[in-house]
Amino acid sequence: MKQSSTKHIKMAENSKKLHIAVFPWLAFGHMIPYLELSKLIAQKGHKISFISTPRNIDRLPKLPPSLVPFINFVKIPLPHVEKLPKNAEATIDLPYEQVKYLKLAQDELKEPMAKFLEDSAPDFILFDFTSYWVPSIASKFNIPTGYFSIFIAAYLGFTGPVPGLNNNYGIRMTMEELTVSPKWVPFETAVAFKEFELLRIYEGCKDGEEENIYDISRMYKTFENCDFLLVRSCLEFEPEWLKVVEDIHLKPVIPVGQLPTTSYEDDDTNIDAWREIKQWLDKQEKGKVIYVAFGSETKLSQNELTELSLGLELSGLPFFWVLRTKRGESDDELIQLPEGFEERTKGRGIVYTSWVPQLKILSHDSVGGFLNHAGWSSVVEAIQFEKPLILLTFLADQGIDARLLEEKKVAYLIPRNDLDGSFTRDAVVESLSLVLVEKEGEIYRQKIKEVKNLCCDKKRQDNYVENLLRFLQNYKKIKA
Repeated sequence: MKQSSTKHIKMAENSKKLHIAVFPWLAFGHMIPYLELSKLIAQKGHKISFISTPRNIDRLPKLPPSLVPFINFVKIPLPHVEKLPKNAEATIDLPYEQVKYLKLAQDELKEPMAKFLEDSAPDFILFDFTSYWVPSIASKFNIPTGYFSIFIAAYLGFTGPVPGLNNNYGIRMTMEELTVSPKWVPFETAVAFKEFELLRIYEGCKDGEEENIYDISRMYKTFENCDFLLVRSCLEFEPEWLKVVEDIHLKPVIPVGQLPTTSYEDDDTNIDAWREIKQWLDKQEKGKVIYVAFGSETKLSQNELTELSLGLELSGLPFFWVLRTKRGESDDELIQLPEGFEERTKGRGIVYTSWVPQLKILSHDSVGGFLNHAGWSSVVEAIQFEKPLILLTFLADQGIDARLLEEKKVAYLIPRNDLDGSFTRDAVVESLSLVLVEKEGEIYRQKIKEVKNLCCDKKRQDNYVENLLRFLQNYKKIKA
């Protein structure tokens, strides 16, 4: 009798409905995974307060009507800071070198955030590494904080522990240290940065950075002060790295699954754009179209654009390319396709410079491969639709993502110069041919299917969310 009543109490506690606030970094590559996790939590009947700026919330995908009562969008206006262009509220609105001003503007949200937490008293707040200051505010109201990392465990593991915090590790300062596996990783791995990737990271933070806080410092403060970590990851794909993250931080680390993108469509969806694209895709040979898209953040240099264009042309394969030529209104650096390129590839290739329904394109049978930047949302979408991956990295965590995928034979990296990142049109041709056509590339076509069953299975994803909610419901009891 006693046992069953305990069980009954446990069930009642576990069915307690939570109110969870979420506060992602002002980049769509962060906001979308935060929204996907919010939707999965809301489906279980819990309340979400999704905090961002007005313009970002207005640009998010529509919610299914069934979730509208559970997700409350909280619009906090972004304060103006010097040098931040007008109306810029997300990284997509800015050239790369101006993103630091967006971080400074977000840092000015401490007061409205404190007011929101005091007035709304959520059970938890999940925040992003850029707003490292959230725990110090939340602790005043006794609200536990979780850093929800949209970066995979391999990236967090490579970033490592906070130097000197319960360890003897110093800050890695040299290229040599950052291009090899760190001392705290107990297994053999090629997961590390290449020199050109590090140079680009430094490039983005060399001018006018005095008043800003470096990303790595924001990350360390976040690791140190959050109560627990949630990671966009799964035990089926990178168990070894999740163990590293747990070992170096000595805090609960909860994988939340890969969070495949889900879309809800209503009459406002841009049906005409898809109709036109679908007509073209329908005419192509099955599995032969290469879909090219480098996410909302990446803008190629003129040289990269030229070599990639000529590589696509020389490959002889049909291609659909979503090309970003500008980052925000203040971007005045023009890039152009090689002269005559569009005429020479007419019919065989399409270049789009506006929004496209990426999930629909990837779901089409004629698409045989996805050339992208190793941004994790794009990687997960490729896995969702079993499209082999060819990678060219450009920013931030992409190099680490790419090395992990390469090591697990889930993607092929276009060969390039380790020092300056340059690549040739011939390398593009050979890479596309290998992954889409040649017998030797069969492993990439096969592996993506295997990984889909591991990572993008609905039941598994649901289990990760259930596990997270169990953790939060029991955590609340411990804190009290």
